[in-house]
Amino acid sequence: MIEGLIGKKVGMTQFYDNGVIVPVTILQAGPCVVVQRKTKKNDGYDAVQIGFVEARAKKKVSKPVKGHFDKAKVPPTKVLREFKLKEGAQLNPGDRILVSLFKETEKVDVQGVSKGLGFMGVVKRHGFRGGPATHGSMFHRAPGSIGSSSYPSRVFKGMKMGGREGCKQVSVKKLRVVQIDEENNLLVVKGAVPGPNGSTVIIKKSRSVKKQKK
Repeated sequence: MIEGLIGKKVGMTQFYDNGVIVPVTILQAGPCVVVQRKTKKNDGYDAVQIGFVEARAKKKVSKPVKGHFDKAKVPPTKVLREFKLKEGAQLNPGDRILVSLFKETEKVDVQGVSKGLGFMGVVKRHGFRGGPATHGSMFHRAPGSIGSSSYPSRVFKGMKMGGREGCKQVSVKKLRVVQIDEENNLLVVKGAVPGPNGSTVIIKKSRSVKKQKK
């Protein structure tokens, strides 16, 4: 079967588990539709391209994109992603993938884009201590020296400096599935998920790989 699907972050809430407050995130997991099937014979690997079905279908599409969806006999979708297939899995264009792919108490990995926080200085971005805050000091929240002028006469790549923070791809692993609502395609997982409410996320089944001790 397929290893995951496309979803959307709905928001956060909390559950009571034996008198203990448990923070949870509600995700709309699907429905997704198979748009293209890739095989070892034609493409060199087994995978499927799936699209996230939303209430408002995508209207403005180019002719090549429209032809791509017409070939699968499905309406155009805004979000497309590709997932690997397990051996022996049978999925064809037009098949639907629902939240029933997951089970309660199962562990999942959620991947999304974190919130953009704008420009940040080195103190907040990297945890620099900064200079003395006393009167007369000319060094408060500055980064200090970033390189010598005579040699190497340049700033090394990867130097910790101020810049844009957030808006990065983040993966949160091994989140436990607390509840599944198959009627509304909702998946409730324990913990936080990257990104703002309404953002697109990728939900995959966790791979339990145990590292062998040497």
